[in-house]
Amino acid sequence: MSTSTQPSGLRKTLQASYDEALQRVPEALKAEGFGVLTEVDVQSTLKQKLGVDIRRYKILGACNPAFAHKALSIELEAGLVMPCNVIVYEGDDRRATVVAIDPTQTVAASGNAELAALAGELKTKLARVIDKLA
Repeated sequence: MSTSTQPSGLRKTLQASYDEALQRVPEALKAEGFGVLTEVDVQSTLKQKLGVDIRRYKILGACNPAFAHKALSIELEAGLVMPCNVIVYEGDDRRATVVAIDPTQTVAASGNAELAALAGELKTKLARVIDKLA
């Protein structure tokens, strides 16, 4: 159960169930100064809008207010990559996988060194969130 960094983000498959993960993720985020601003139930939305069935899958929009303020102070359009999305989905084995966005990937195109440094700090915090879920 190691944390890995992939183009899609910081990932960990847990021994926990989907429901357990959904309870633990907000707590782990809170410990690093994040709150969950939004929660999108992708499974329910796709069932309702398209009539399709997919695995249980939620997108949590996490925000660290202090970092958000710093990012917007550096570059007003940094809001395009906010909040930091964290996904939780149920695997075929019924275990939950949690993936957090890698902020260093989303701000790479900005070319702003100060914003890139802030993204590095955010990545460290999100990696700790993912590690705490083990």
